[in-house]
Amino acid sequence: MEAEPNVRDDQKGWTDLSQYQTNMAKNKIVTPQEAVSIILDGDTVAFGGFAGVGVCEEIALALEQRFLSTCKPGNLTLLFAVATGPGDDRNKGLNHLAHEGLIRRIIGGHWALAPRLQKLAVENRVEAYNLPLGVISHLYRNIASRKGGIFSKVGLGTFVDPRQGGGKVNAKTTEELVRLIEIDNEDYLYYKSLPINVAVIRGTTADTDGNITMEKEALTLESLSIASATRNSGGLVIVQVERIAQAGSLNCRQVKIPGILVDCVVVARPENHWQTMSEPYNPAFSGETRSPLRSVAPMGLDVRKIIARRAAYELKPNCVVNLGIGMPEGVANVAYEENILDLITLTAEPGVIGGFPAGGLNFGAAMNAAAIIDQPYQFDFYNGGGIDVAFLGMAQVDRLGNVNVSRFGSKLAGAGGFINISQNSKKVIFMGTFATGRLKCEIRNSCLKIVEEGRVSKFVEQVEQITFSGPYSVKSAQTILYVTERCVFALSAQGLELIEIAPGIDLQRDILDRIDFKPVMLRPPKLMDERIFKIASIGLKDELLAISLEDRIVYDARNNMLFANLAGYTVKNSDDIEAVKAAVENRLKPLGKKVYAVGNYDRFTIDSELIDAYAQMQQYLTGRYFSKVSRFTTSAFLRLKMGRALEERTVAPHIYESPDEAHRFLVSD
Repeated sequence: MEAEPNVRDDQKGWTDLSQYQTNMAKNKIVTPQEAVSIILDGDTVAFGGFAGVGVCEEIALALEQRFLSTCKPGNLTLLFAVATGPGDDRNKGLNHLAHEGLIRRIIGGHWALAPRLQKLAVENRVEAYNLPLGVISHLYRNIASRKGGIFSKVGLGTFVDPRQGGGKVNAKTTEELVRLIEIDNEDYLYYKSLPINVAVIRGTTADTDGNITMEKEALTLESLSIASATRNSGGLVIVQVERIAQAGSLNCRQVKIPGILVDCVVVARPENHWQTMSEPYNPAFSGETRSPLRSVAPMGLDVRKIIARRAAYELKPNCVVNLGIGMPEGVANVAYEENILDLITLTAEPGVIGGFPAGGLNFGAAMNAAAIIDQPYQFDFYNGGGIDVAFLGMAQVDRLGNVNVSRFGSKLAGAGGFINISQNSKKVIFMGTFATGRLKCEIRNSCLKIVEEGRVSKFVEQVEQITFSGPYSVKSAQTILYVTERCVFALSAQGLELIEIAPGIDLQRDILDRIDFKPVMLRPPKLMDERIFKIASIGLKDELLAISLEDRIVYDARNNMLFANLAGYTVKNSDDIEAVKAAVENRLKPLGKKVYAVGNYDRFTIDSELIDAYAQMQQYLTGRYFSKVSRFTTSAFLRLKMGRALEERTVAPHIYESPDEAHRFLVSD
């Protein structure tokens, strides 16, 4: 994409961008009205923010007021990753811009928090596209570097795929922004980029040169990428802040957006610069303080907690987790109640890593986060398979395992980051009630009883829109579960398989008669753990940590392979070394043959003085039981120390950084 500088001719009489920027450089601190006066008819305007977090309320309000009083500007293209708003009809956030004539086209990732914009789109009054949040977030970076667009597998098989609509929301929308491309015999989607004329983002402090810090913001989002994309498109950047500092007084390490990218700075009124739409300021969201989590209220024993508890059984020690909005937020509550937050790392798509994710209009922020990074980098990590398990909502599911969360008749929620996350996580747990509308349940004697059935089953013959593609996931060999209060399904090559049923539920009456298709049933479904249906703790921490040494040594007869799961195991003395040796011998000696073996040494700890004795034990096992052996650990120190010890005993170490590398070695000739 080669973006030409805009030629602007507004009421101030500036006829080109360079002259305008020269004037603005003399005084970047302007009123909201002056800032929005630079927006011209037909401009593409990118707004930052994430749902109820980081809302540019002062600028959005001023733009609306200008349009209502002058009918200017008009025919704008509105671009956002996540629409900011209250989630209802209140005139807040991007709801301010929902005026026919002001907006001609909308390109957005998540729409749910701005229902007035949704209404314009579903009523066919504007052109509208729904693209994956992560794609839009990355698109800003590509626009900044003047690339033509993005090649990605994200969206294949979903409604974003041109074979299923190309992300177009209505009949008025005809231009193809997404194309199907084949590269080296593999399908990719190509997302077209477009120049940005005006950026509207926010920070905390601006100096008079326009340098921006974000010390009180809950999220940094893609603000820097939007500013860079706009400047390199020849556009103008407006930043809403809460205070002004002297030029040169800001700590350069805290400056998130350099002044060379900023044209206008608007100091917002306090009521228009809340940290989130629910909180004026929470220092635990911005990392200023760490707050005790005692304020987190325990969940009552209802269907939401039942679903969250069953989903939490899929957590493993040291796993990296993504939590979606709504029902999945309950997993964080269960993790807190079960005291396992220190065993896992919770993340949220806008850039939060660690801590306790917030819900409601605070969603996206987190208390006591370990790190807050820019959203595009979070999606680099997500797209590359960094998430071990993702917990996401589900509104419709069909026989093929397809899931819809993005479009229902006149309701346009949008995909948000759902496509990126569901398509690329190693394991995905979809969560939701079996039916919706007046569903009432009771828990009695560790059993579930349906008091009043929901009016609409979520399990349908064919979903209205494919936000997650079951068939695409089957090809990707992901692990996919669908958890409800009364049963659990798994995705198989044959479709949706019923694998668990809640105690107290009648299979025929409560499940099979209320589903639009016949699920796969290769075997009778087993009962869900009855602890899920009791008030007392389910003992999740003990279950996660209590792995006996015998259970860590697993033999796969079909592949003649031993797997030694020594992750998190500690060798404190010679007895521990002998225990590992005995566990392996007990499993392999009866076989009377040598086997392939792979060892997981992630978080494995051993006293340096014991490494030689451990290597001697490994030499014994290798000579007697292993035909070929590999090991893996992310610890460079352990790879080095154990590798040297094994080599000194003429044992080839074959210690790799990842399990994939270790397994590839075993199957190689």
